[in-house]
Amino acid sequence: MKRKLTIFILFILCLNLTLILPQIKANTVTEQQPYSTSTLVTQKDKLYNPPRGDVRLVVISDLNAAYGSTEYDPEVHFGLKTIPFWQPDLVICGGDMIAGQKPSLTTTEIRAMWKAFEQQIALPLRQANLPFGFTIGNHDASSAIGFEQDRFLFQQERDLAVEYWRNPAHDPGVKFVDRFEFPFYYTFEHQGVFFLVWDGSSSRIPPDKLAWVEKTLASPQAQQAKMRIILGHLPLYAVAIGRDYPGEVLNNAEQLRQMLEKYKVHTYISGHHHAYYPAHKGNLQLLHTGILGSGPRPLLEGKVPPMKTITVVDINFNDPDLTTYTTYNMANFELVKSENLPRFLMGHNGMILRRDVNLDDLTRTEKTTCVNQLSQELCQ
Repeated sequence: MKRKLTIFILFILCLNLTLILPQIKANTVTEQQPYSTSTLVTQKDKLYNPPRGDVRLVVISDLNAAYGSTEYDPEVHFGLKTIPFWQPDLVICGGDMIAGQKPSLTTTEIRAMWKAFEQQIALPLRQANLPFGFTIGNHDASSAIGFEQDRFLFQQERDLAVEYWRNPAHDPGVKFVDRFEFPFYYTFEHQGVFFLVWDGSSSRIPPDKLAWVEKTLASPQAQQAKMRIILGHLPLYAVAIGRDYPGEVLNNAEQLRQMLEKYKVHTYISGHHHAYYPAHKGNLQLLHTGILGSGPRPLLEGKVPPMKTITVVDINFNDPDLTTYTTYNMANFELVKSENLPRFLMGHNGMILRRDVNLDDLTRTEKTTCVNQLSQELCQ
């Protein structure tokens, strides 16, 4: 009897391995592989420097590795070393600077991650005199709420994020307008561009915080700026496989978009989905920043393989489009061409268009495909 039971258990184990191993292989081959130092240095020598605008931003996001890690992937280090080449006026980060959001992490471990971020990322940027505008990500200090509805699940991580960022030695170098609840909610200005940062580290932004957002956007300082940009970790609409469901995008995306359009916000910069996609919906530009750290994801549509990216945004105040993106694949520093990306993406909460494609440009077949998959309302 025992021998039969042993044979049965071994059979089940072998069957599970047969099912699991192909999935592991499939996930591995599509993900961008690490690159050697010599490869990255060689490719960096061929780097293209685009025509400079009135204001230049370098935008990065999702720098972290595995939970609790104090190390960063090679692409993060080379991205940081490359930033001075573009001579940006400001560096923007879409969140996930450390690798938290795990209840078992201790105070010591979380502080060690912020120390690693300080030594490997923040300090080099300060030494280069580069202001650093950022938003908090879910792996930095998630705003997810527990069952009690009045307490953050990751209160310790939020407290330690405050401890790090409110230390005067860690001043990010931006010109604050309103510190409000820094580092979760704040505003700053740079060369005529007004930036508002909200806490998009979970899908919910509380009503009282949205009231602050609206009041701030309506203020003379915001409205008299030449341009308005919002930073938040979660995007409004889904763009990546594995992130296309509620909780991975901000709640009430349409209402948020309409509010931002009301106050003439030009661009919403986000991270979290680990996939680069330059988009727009209505009059709002949507920069879905690619990942520099671990775990790039494929887009919902198309055949572009997952990649790690860094984006240079040049702002030209006399250009009707205001912004020009130049995005680099960190595998080889080659340019990511927009025409190679899907013309539109259909996530669970709405269709978004590639930034150079208008609704009228879609073919009847494309429109029908969207309506059949989503609905007429979600395909506007």
